[in-house]
Amino acid sequence: MTVFFRPKRIEPGPGQESVWDYPRPPRLEQVSERLKVVFAGETIAETGGGYRVLETSHPPVYYLPRADVRLDLLVAAPGRSFCEFKGVARYWTIDVGGRRSENAAWSYPDPTDGFRPIKDFLAFYASRVDDCWVGDERVEAQAGDFYGGWITSRIVGPFKGAAGTRGW
Repeated sequence: MTVFFRPKRIEPGPGQESVWDYPRPPRLEQVSERLKVVFAGETIAETGGGYRVLETSHPPVYYLPRADVRLDLLVAAPGRSFCEFKGVARYWTIDVGGRRSENAAWSYPDPTDGFRPIKDFLAFYASRVDDCWVGDERVEAQAGDFYGGWITSRIVGPFKGAAGTRGW
């Protein structure tokens, strides 16, 4: 029998959020801060009109509107995945002058009703690009590459995603 350990929630300080206070099923929130993604010296995406998805134990995943993404630098990637809350995702590879980052972004072309506002918006793995920003803060990538959350100083964990956290 496998026993899973649930970690102790870190108490948030002033101006911080705990990912353990985020809901399940996840919640969608508009973001007024500037979001930016950089790869190979190019700004791939930049917006003041994004969304974030908040889900228990996960750093927020940020979604940027297609209109604010350099679609000329994206190539549709093979494969799909399924999220029980958002639906079927498709993937995108970034190609900047031959420098590629495979499956660096994903989108939901036909999301479930609760996530309709992010239809065709793109989310980026911070670990597969050079920099991601929320406002003036450069983010850290969520460990593990499965969830794609962006970690800022305004959130505390512990965060799901690293080896050994699957059963949380």
